[in-house]
Amino acid sequence: MSVLQEILDRRLATRDTKRPLSELRELAREQPAPRNFLGALKRSDQLSVIAEIKFRSPSEGELRSMRDVNELAAAYECAGANALSVLTEMHAFDGRLGYLADARNACNLPVLRKDFLWDEYDLAAARTAQADAVLLIAKMLSREQLGELRLMAGDYGLAVLLEVHDEEDLAKAEGLRDVAWGVNHRNLSTLQIELETSARLFPLLPSDEIKVAESGLRTREELTLMHTRGAQAVLIGTAFMKAPDPGQALAEFLK
Repeated sequence: MSVLQEILDRRLATRDTKRPLSELRELAREQPAPRNFLGALKRSDQLSVIAEIKFRSPSEGELRSMRDVNELAAAYECAGANALSVLTEMHAFDGRLGYLADARNACNLPVLRKDFLWDEYDLAAARTAQADAVLLIAKMLSREQLGELRLMAGDYGLAVLLEVHDEEDLAKAEGLRDVAWGVNHRNLSTLQIELETSARLFPLLPSDEIKVAESGLRTREELTLMHTRGAQAVLIGTAFMKAPDPGQALAEFLK
């Protein structure tokens, strides 16, 4: 069984669905208008940065002992981040749904809910928790699910970062538009980083949509490489979260 399947199975077995979906839908409509996640990534001159808040990862263990979500969000904004990614998965990443509102209330950046989202309940919960965007992982969803969740996300006002890992994922996602396309360098079976994945997949993505390089980026040289390959944005978490001062680490990347 892949790491992805293990995480998904545990998440679905333990997620809290006590609140009726009808109630979540009502609460979602009461939230402040979403911030423009896709617009925040559209810059013509240089790479945009989605700075990530996560405290643990399956490959590296604990990344940061403090759970200082508010401080991290404010520091990332001050350092020049264009958007935030917040892990909400509890078991492998030590995330909490409440971290979304904590981060959003501490800054003016759009906030992405990064989790293993499965159905409308997850989308409604994300919007109720004040997410502006959601991650959809093609590897764990069928073509039908991807299409349905993309439409539902739009109904909730949520932008979509659609994550692909290989050509099979691209085939499943064919025809979807008005999303940011994330190419994840991490092999979800082995957890190894394969930076050539973006070199292979970026040319196959829709030319007029935002391309985001994800996972394994730790140096300015690698950021330059991603830009050369056609990325408009990068999503970086571990390299920042392992630093004593994540905001300063981001500022150093952007110098």
